Amino acid sequence: MSKTIYVLNGPNLNLLGEREPEIYGTTSLVDIRDACHAKAEAVGFEVEFRQTNFEGELVESVHQARSEACGIIINPAGYTFTSIALLDALKMFDRPKIELHISNVHARESIYHNSLISRTATGIMIGFGARGYELAIEAMAGMVRPS
Repeated sequence: MSKTIYVLNGPNLNLLGEREPEIYGTTSLVDIRDACHAKAEAVGFEVEFRQTNFEGELVESVHQARSEACGIIINPAGYTFTSIALLDALKMFDRPKIELHISNVHARESIYHNSLISRTATGIMIGFGARGYELAIEAMAGMVRPS
């Protein structure tokens, strides 16, 4: 079994730390990436960490994960609510998937309440800020580690 967890990030997350810090905090995506690598190493896994502003690239990453990853943690950002293509790609990934959002989307405007991605997620991590990524890696390690 692969010991690689794919951590995928959608559009505009490259601007974390600058973009609406009152909602998303001041932690940059580079800081999150570094924390993910450290947490994964601590629990005996590796991370393939990616961010893209392009839907097709995100779909391609999910396709690649099918042969390389033991699980996917995905913050689809704006594609959460709009991307049937991403939903379909994730449906074809038959291992654990965690949908992650930095903010509590349910405490925000109603446009953020209906996730397409939740329909295929094994678990959902919402509202824990940047720390949610580390929590998700810990949860994923528990889901994929042989008993």
